[in-house]
Amino acid sequence: MLRVCVSVTTIQQLMGIKIRPCFSLHRNRAGGAVRWRSSCRPAPLLTAAPVRALIDEQISIKGHFLPPSSPVTVCARMHSEDGDLWEAFAHYNTNTDGTVNLTRDHSVGGSYVGCESMGLFWGLQPAPGERKHLRLRKKNVATPYITYISVLDGHVSASETQGAELAVVTAERWFMAPGVRRIEIRQNALVGTLFLPPGPGPFPAMLDLWGMGGGLVEYRSALFASRGYASLSLAYIGHKELPGPQNCINVDDSYFKSAFHLLQDHPQICADRVGIIGLSFGVYLALRTATQTDVKPSCLICINGPVGSVMKLPDADGRTEYLESDHTYWTINDQGFLTFKEVSLPANLYPGSIVKIENLTCPLMYIEGEDDLNAASRENANLIEETLRATDKSHLFTHLLYPGAGHFVELPYSPNSRTSLMRVNSEILVAVWGGQPALHAAAQEHSWKKILDFLENNLRR
Repeated sequence: MLRVCVSVTTIQQLMGIKIRPCFSLHRNRAGGAVRWRSSCRPAPLLTAAPVRALIDEQISIKGHFLPPSSPVTVCARMHSEDGDLWEAFAHYNTNTDGTVNLTRDHSVGGSYVGCESMGLFWGLQPAPGERKHLRLRKKNVATPYITYISVLDGHVSASETQGAELAVVTAERWFMAPGVRRIEIRQNALVGTLFLPPGPGPFPAMLDLWGMGGGLVEYRSALFASRGYASLSLAYIGHKELPGPQNCINVDDSYFKSAFHLLQDHPQICADRVGIIGLSFGVYLALRTATQTDVKPSCLICINGPVGSVMKLPDADGRTEYLESDHTYWTINDQGFLTFKEVSLPANLYPGSIVKIENLTCPLMYIEGEDDLNAASRENANLIEETLRATDKSHLFTHLLYPGAGHFVELPYSPNSRTSLMRVNSEILVAVWGGQPALHAAAQEHSWKKILDFLENNLRR
């Protein structure tokens, strides 16, 4: 057995603790001798464990050697890839031993209240003076979010300067685990990115479809690969390498089938263990692809989306007209903000576009945010459930409902954007997505665990 003995001095050095020597001189009046008494008080210390973690992992944040039974503010700041400053802060009262532990203690004010170990992360919002109505979306998944966490003296707002900074720590939050491979896909007219887990495989896989925001969104696929699932993020609108105008879908059903078959044919992927996940308009595309005769997914995950097209389909293969072509059911609230909720009511979807749900043969999990202000998620989920029940397929359907969750139910501990900017023609509008911060955060944490359980049951067993 190997025993390692480390001195107290060495431990203090490893922890980075600064020692403040305090000396006092006392004279012994009886004997006239002088004796020294020394005491040491460590400098305040803030720790984050682990300091490098995947985006869905909890980080334990603790303060040590702080003033006992005193008000402090714990603050998080980070810059997005666009250069905008995001911040969150919370008010705590230290214990009698001068500690604060975000896993144990309750915030009494700030960006959140209560015991929220990851509140500093999901509570991030654009700092005062920054641009408004922003949505935090990771573009380069090969780099982490770097968050600066500090503890301040007193209960202050994150932007106030009168609170003395007592200690600081930096945390890195990654989307890609070590060994995950990122492969650009530009073949068979496909525009996407394939992520493969470490090792030789073969791996189960997911086809990852996002909404009408467009572009190539990679961060969910990167995290899937970090959890052992190959994943292909697929662009289908709003990408410069796709044909036609960027504000319409100019690819047909064969495009999505080709992406699914690319996964099946890959030598490091299990051909009979491929699923599809879709969010928003991606739900319609996932359902439409899954009901094609030559596509047999092992499972489907649908997050807040419709069962049919919210835009006109000029042809039977799924191409659309311009995103802005029909304003019939667009709603502008009293703030001038835009919502598309009425557009996606089943009764308002374009005739002939509604997917033949009765043709589904695989398990389907539908995730609904009950405060979704941009899609009629409840009505679409109910239609799926009723159709499957009528065809004796109720056993295929799982419905998760989350009170207070908005439209973008994404990865755990990600900040929610209740509103964000959206370009319509040459005009920038504010779109409303919904979501109450703490309830939305709870939904993202819980639903991600359910997603991983669902994949474990349907792609691994």
